[in-house]
Amino acid sequence: MQIGIVGLPFSGKSTLYQTITKTHLGPAALTKTEAHHAIVKVPDPRLDRLSALFSPQTTMQATIEFVDVVGLKKGESGSSLFANDAVPHPDGPVDPLRDIASFEPEFILSDLSIIETRLDRIRKMAQKTGDEQMKRELPVLEQCRRILESGKPLRAIEFSREDLHVLKTYQLLSIKPLLIALNFDESQRIAAEETGRLVAAKAGEKNTNVVSFFGKIEMEMSELPDEEAKAFMGEYGIKESALNTLIREAYALLGLQSFFTVGEDECRAWTIRTGLTAQEAAGAIHTDFIGKFIRAEVVHYDDFIAHGGSFPKVKEAGLWRLEGKEYVVKDGDIISIRHG
Repeated sequence: MQIGIVGLPFSGKSTLYQTITKTHLGPAALTKTEAHHAIVKVPDPRLDRLSALFSPQTTMQATIEFVDVVGLKKGESGSSLFANDAVPHPDGPVDPLRDIASFEPEFILSDLSIIETRLDRIRKMAQKTGDEQMKRELPVLEQCRRILESGKPLRAIEFSREDLHVLKTYQLLSIKPLLIALNFDESQRIAAEETGRLVAAKAGEKNTNVVSFFGKIEMEMSELPDEEAKAFMGEYGIKESALNTLIREAYALLGLQSFFTVGEDECRAWTIRTGLTAQEAAGAIHTDFIGKFIRAEVVHYDDFIAHGGSFPKVKEAGLWRLEGKEYVVKDGDIISIRHG
């Protein structure tokens, strides 16, 4: 999974990036025009517990790539909420709803340009060649054009799986889930919750969510050892780090979940879409397992821990099950795949 961070100048975009990736960009790096990339391991206390039980040679966490996109200027997409006299907003008074409204049209115009260019091409090609794939693609793109011309982002529309497969190759911006991160100054702690609710109510739409963070404090915490950081969070009444908040909400927006494989060699978290079957989940481990799938041995993490992290005990309790290829995997399942 890849998460791009965009924002207006002085919005705290690069502060957020440095905080969640625990990287420190010097002044020279911040003025460069290329994006910054970093891979972050997904924290999961369940995997930590399993690793402590099995003492494997390797523990493999799920990962996310964060991209700090080049700073946006007025007329380009971005969002911010950061009231601080030392860091003025480029458009005057802070107004998160105005900022949010300013970047959506940029995404829509970008997508519209891509769609119209492709439509012109496939109309000509489909007429000449009679290509069936292009004929199937044409009504999907025409629907997208109508939506975009009405000023709506594509994420607001429910597309079929087949339509999404057609659109996947275009890397459209307005179809991607949107997570609005509001950056508050430490003096705004009381206002943070109320403002977050207001923005969520006004800007909320399908595949959109709102989170709040305190950029300056979070960056200071990212430089501390874990125990000191927890104490620091307690002092400021911060219940969850910016990284954990972003990952949790991103998983929810994208419909993702984790299952685990365990053993003395390796304990690992695997990220899959919610609703996948055991056979489809097996493909995340190795593509060959899809065709060679026989069945899955399954126990849920909660049941496993409740019975002392013991396979014999969960088997005795009837909680260690053999499931077929149609079994729908649940978040937190511990799975062993049997394959040919």
